[in-house]
Amino acid sequence: MARSNKLSTLLLISLLGVLTVGRCVQAQILFPSDQSTMINPDVQLKLTFNDVPRAGAHGQIRIYDAVNDQLVDVLDMSIPPGPTQPVDPAVRAKEYLSFPYPYSRTSRPTNRDTKPGTPSAGAVATSNKYQLTIIGGFTDGFHFYPITIDGTTATIHPHHDLLEYGKTYYIQVDAEVLELPNNKFSGITGKQWRFTTKPKAKAPRAGATQLVVSADGRGDFNTVQGAIDFLPDHLPKRITIEVRNGVYEEIVYFRNKDNVTLLGEDQTRTIVRYANNEVFNPHPANIRTNPEPGTFPSRRAAVAVDNCNDIHIVNMTLQTTAFGQAEGLLITGDRNILSHVTVIGSGDALQANGRIYLIDSTIDGAGDTILGRGTLFCERCTIKSRGVMMWPRNHQDVHGNVFKDSTFIGTQAATTIARSPRNEKFTYPYAEVVLLNSTLVNIAPEGWSDADKDDNVHFWEFNSRNPDGSPVDVSKRVPWSRQLDKVKDAKLIEDYSRPAFVLAGWAPKLEAYER
Repeated sequence: MARSNKLSTLLLISLLGVLTVGRCVQAQILFPSDQSTMINPDVQLKLTFNDVPRAGAHGQIRIYDAVNDQLVDVLDMSIPPGPTQPVDPAVRAKEYLSFPYPYSRTSRPTNRDTKPGTPSAGAVATSNKYQLTIIGGFTDGFHFYPITIDGTTATIHPHHDLLEYGKTYYIQVDAEVLELPNNKFSGITGKQWRFTTKPKAKAPRAGATQLVVSADGRGDFNTVQGAIDFLPDHLPKRITIEVRNGVYEEIVYFRNKDNVTLLGEDQTRTIVRYANNEVFNPHPANIRTNPEPGTFPSRRAAVAVDNCNDIHIVNMTLQTTAFGQAEGLLITGDRNILSHVTVIGSGDALQANGRIYLIDSTIDGAGDTILGRGTLFCERCTIKSRGVMMWPRNHQDVHGNVFKDSTFIGTQAATTIARSPRNEKFTYPYAEVVLLNSTLVNIAPEGWSDADKDDNVHFWEFNSRNPDGSPVDVSKRVPWSRQLDKVKDAKLIEDYSRPAFVLAGWAPKLEAYER
């Protein structure tokens, strides 16, 4: 009878996550629950309370191998997550040159190459005064938040790729790591929070054509990055990663992946987000960054698709929750498709490089909402911006941004469609933005801003309308823009209406679930 009662008590603890620590009983739900099995190695650890917690500035989170008590990972809360103010470029350049660089631009640094904790291996291009973790390889460390808070849930983000299949781990959390009203959190000690990862035999098989990501652990992976990391480079055949509804609080970065479909369950309920921007993860000074292949990648986006071809992103929201220069999505490569996607960012909300087809999607930002050096064909899309809509930077031999049957909405004061292709550093005299049958809301009468009077710049419109369907008054448009004539420019309008013309011969083909 005593044995039965004991088992019942243990079961209740596991199910409800009520953890006894010292003399204090704390109502908290643990994920994974204590003694749970079949856990994915990319798991993010969660503690849910009755009150709203805050991340502390002291203490550690430690993960141990339960078999030999070996320390696997440490998150030290006394190390700040990342910078909050811009760093002088000269200081950053000096800092970069002062570090030894042990990896080539084509190698894969990982968090296994360093002792647990921070800084991570190869993190020479950003300050090692902050938290650092390797994400996706091919780049130095990213600054990151070891704990994020969403409502009453605190999520612990271990360093990437340190947990393995077929292992049992226990977690210790110092009391200072989390702050609760009335000092209700006294930490997790000993071996009271344990879980076992899936055996290697239960991992997805090599060559699988379909993977499932689910934040609740019911898929092949808990995180989008975990699924991406599983894939070999340059896949010859398409693989679909189904991402189930949920909020995925993570920076996603991948490079050299081809023929991958990220298929969300619902455009508004499948959300990948992170508070990332140029200040938090600056690119190194004096080093060329995206979009040229083989250059050092930018790290300021919530989601970065770098030097990848034939990527399809469908039915999801990609969002940075930080302000400043901060992309929800930065994408570089060729023949990439976005369908039923919402991209939310600040400045440069979408950075689009290469040939990209965008359909039935929304881009929402604060200004220069679309930035890019490639060719972007948008069909039935909505562009929202608190400032100028875009800053085109395409070169002479490629088309720029073309919008068919799309809507442009100025979300604060009346704004303009595109701004000058020139600034103090870069010159793009062949910049092109073409609007065909677009609906304009809260767009300034001049339409376009700060462009040079250059015949090579294409700031063109055809049949721009108000929301009620009436023609937009274009009488005050800037003189360097052009209104296409239905008769005189019929061939031009027809050509620019075809994706294959704009995208240099590529005619995107959507799968049934992408339409």
